[in-house]
Amino acid sequence: MNDTTINLGVGDRIRLWWDALARPTQWAIGLPAFILVALLPVIRPAGIATVGTDFGGVMAQFGMYALIAIGLNVVVGQAGLLDLGYIGFYAIGAYTVGLITSPASPWNQTDDWLSRDWAWLAALPVAVAVTAISGLILGSPTLRLRGDYLAIVTLGFGEIVRLMADNLGEITNGGRGLNQIAYPLLGVSEDRPTGVFSAGNVSTPLNSGTWWFWVSLVLIVLVLLMVGNLERSRVGRAWIAIREDEDAAEIMGVPTFKFKLHAFMIGAGIGGLSGALYAGQVQFVVPTNFNVINSVLFLCAVVLGGQGNKLGVILGAFIIVYLPNFFLGRENLLGIPIDGNEIANYKYLFFGIALMTLMIFRPQGLIPARQKLLAFSRELYVAARRFALGHDAEARAEGGRTR
Repeated sequence: MNDTTINLGVGDRIRLWWDALARPTQWAIGLPAFILVALLPVIRPAGIATVGTDFGGVMAQFGMYALIAIGLNVVVGQAGLLDLGYIGFYAIGAYTVGLITSPASPWNQTDDWLSRDWAWLAALPVAVAVTAISGLILGSPTLRLRGDYLAIVTLGFGEIVRLMADNLGEITNGGRGLNQIAYPLLGVSEDRPTGVFSAGNVSTPLNSGTWWFWVSLVLIVLVLLMVGNLERSRVGRAWIAIREDEDAAEIMGVPTFKFKLHAFMIGAGIGGLSGALYAGQVQFVVPTNFNVINSVLFLCAVVLGGQGNKLGVILGAFIIVYLPNFFLGRENLLGIPIDGNEIANYKYLFFGIALMTLMIFRPQGLIPARQKLLAFSRELYVAARRFALGHDAEARAEGGRTR
């Protein structure tokens, strides 16, 4: 028997099976699954739907967190840069939309030349551009730092943004925040006089949370396409080289600073996109919502799901958002009486324990990143799958003979 054996887990088997499928087959499986996820807030299946809070609103929050996790994954998972202040970009995106569209802002443009019905859509690209530029401004002097030093600087950046929003009262309205932020005015009717995207639309199942969840799904798909193309390009290969060994990458001729700055700007832009989505959904921003605890939760979603894996960080974002809301208001679980509200209050403790356990038994995350030879065709996946499954079967047979 060959000395080399490969023991495959369930996740590895599914991944190899998926990679070996033809592209049309992947679409035939993936598209119905995507539609099913999109319909979850409408179907609200028993046992999955939340009790203490609206399920559509929970899924909308998940959509925002998923966007944040994808953007942070570019910085942390792809380029290997530890960013503890990502909440700052999220806040800049939200406040950009608020400053342009809120009547409480001195820079409100909806009273002059900008139609309030479509002001949110007009402010969306502005928020992305402003946050990307802020990533450039922050990254230019700081990305020459590494490891803990970079983490400390980014942590300070997140706190600086929050404190500026709190203290620049003449611009940001200080601790009172910016209210009446614009949102897309669609679906106006007698039952919904302010449209389907208004926070006042509480008609289940098609309430505002459901509609914002669908918007977030569209944005997630677009961002995944962009990030996926970058991963398969020279830029993505440079990010992986920097993540694995920055010194070796630089010796091999990779302009590490330039590609780290690219990652920082792209990640910042995606964070600003999520912040703009948040501002349009809640139609109110206040500095206390952008604290360091939320920044750590974003990083927790990336680490929990699997750094460097796009679907993994989306799963991590779902766990971070869904689990506390699942217990909220629940009085029994599988026939066992529980105090769901009390359990939800300890979410930070449980996430901390989960992270420590994960670091011990599975440090790569729930769905770890895989290193593929992106320059080769799908035949490589088929050959690798046959090789791995053959060795796995051989190992199982040998184990049976040994027993």
